[in-house]
Amino acid sequence: MWWFTRPTALVVSSRGAIGTLHAGVRATTAGRAPCGHQAGLVTDVTTSNIVANSVLPALRIPLTLTTSDGLRLVGELAMPESNTPLASIICVHPLPTHGGMMDSHVLRKMAWRLPALADVVVLRFNTRGTQSAAGQSEGEFDSGRGEGLDLLAAIGEIEARSLPAPWLVGWSFGTDVILRHGNVDPVRGAILLSPPLRFATDADLAGWSDSGRALTCVVPEFDDYLKPDAARARFSVISQAEVIAVAGAKHLWVGETNVRAAMDEIVKRVAPAAWPLPHRWGGPMERWSDL
Repeated sequence: MWWFTRPTALVVSSRGAIGTLHAGVRATTAGRAPCGHQAGLVTDVTTSNIVANSVLPALRIPLTLTTSDGLRLVGELAMPESNTPLASIICVHPLPTHGGMMDSHVLRKMAWRLPALADVVVLRFNTRGTQSAAGQSEGEFDSGRGEGLDLLAAIGEIEARSLPAPWLVGWSFGTDVILRHGNVDPVRGAILLSPPLRFATDADLAGWSDSGRALTCVVPEFDDYLKPDAARARFSVISQAEVIAVAGAKHLWVGETNVRAAMDEIVKRVAPAAWPLPHRWGGPMERWSDL
């Protein structure tokens, strides 16, 4: 992997990252704790490794999204503290009946890191009926139907705030919600982590093909539901779809190596100027504890 082999000089970027210097980016300052929580501070803020519980600086705004059918959803917007955002990501979480929520670990780590490392806005929310530490969204689980209205409310929030270049990132169940309901303007494209194709239909896939909207499927080698070869076959009906296999990964993306691989594939498409992401940080950093 590149961070072991790439022969680059160790520099502190103006983002605070340790790695390749990106020009034209202003320094950031200390961030707030994630929505609904209080993180513990790290004393070493000079050349720290970014680890599983690292929380980098961002402006974190608790949200209430209102759907077109009148439900109020719990969410959070994480934005670069001072830099102009390059792009925006709307996250759709895994299956809530099996523990999925806005704090599912890959999505939470995106919100903790990407505003600082890539100048990307990250919007997370609980779909209808879903609960996390930030609170519970109104309504009930609707098997990917009503959740489409939840996604549209999140897209509308990005539009209302005039935030740039909206992309969708779904994980597992969230990929089905995106395939069914996310093929709309002004969405630039979507990145699907561990897509099971449980609720999405052939007609949904055909719609993405017709739109030409960018679609990338990031599929674990040992996925429980749809492995890379099967994913290539199923998504072959979408001419513009990419299927990226991640060696050694499983459906839940456990382990920092796998999380980094997933985030790199996301950033490569959403904010390519910030790719690859650094693994060290030279500014203020907090460490989150669930204890």
